[in-house]
Amino acid sequence: MNLVTVLPLAIVMIAGPQLISAIFLASSRQPRSSSLAYLIGATVGVVVPLAIWYLVFRAVKVAAGGSKDSGARHLIDWIVLALLVVLMVLVFARRKRSRPPSWMRKLEDARPRFALGLGVLLFLAMPSDEVTMASVAGSLAGHDRPWWHLLPFLLLTLLLLALPLIALLLLGRRAATMLPKVRNWANAHSWVVSELVILIFIAIVASDLAK
Repeated sequence: MNLVTVLPLAIVMIAGPQLISAIFLASSRQPRSSSLAYLIGATVGVVVPLAIWYLVFRAVKVAAGGSKDSGARHLIDWIVLALLVVLMVLVFARRKRSRPPSWMRKLEDARPRFALGLGVLLFLAMPSDEVTMASVAGSLAGHDRPWWHLLPFLLLTLLLLALPLIALLLLGRRAATMLPKVRNWANAHSWVVSELVILIFIAIVASDLAK
C-alpha cells in the first residue's frame, strides 16, 4: 500500500454536498471570500480527523504486535476493508438525492463566516467522509507510512474542492453558466464515480491481504 493508492479516495471525500456547496458559494454574492473561507474550514475539517484516525490506527498496530508483525498489518487491512464496505453502503444510500437540500440555496447569500463553519461541519459531521478518512489513515498507518503521507491526500481533496473557485477566477462570467450544469451533473452522478473508486480500493486492499 503506497501513497498513490489512497489518492483517488479524495474524489469520494468531495462527492456530494461538499462539492455542491463549493459550487453554490462560487456563485454567491461574495464568491471569492466565501469560497476561500469554505476551503479554510474544510482544511480544519479534514486535518483534525485524519490526524486522529492516523494516531488511532498506529496505536492499534502497536497493540497488535507492531511493525514487525505481519498479522498486525493484516488486522488493519481487515478493518479498512470493513470500513470500505460500510462506505459503499453509505454512498449507495444517498444516491437518490437528486436535488440539493433546501438549505444549500441559502449559500447564495452566505457570508465568509458561515462558509468557514460550513466547511468544518460538512467534513466533521458527514459519516461517509469520516469513514473515508479512517480508511486512508488506516491504510497508511497500517503499512508504516509516515504521517506526512497524509498531506498529498489532503491537498488533492482541497484542490478538487477549489475547482469551482478556480473556474470562476479563470473563466469569469462564463463560469456562471457552466457551474450550475456541473452542479446538476455532480448531484446526479457523483455517487457512481465514488462507488467505482471504492471498488478499486477494495480490490487493492483485498490483493494486499492475499499476499
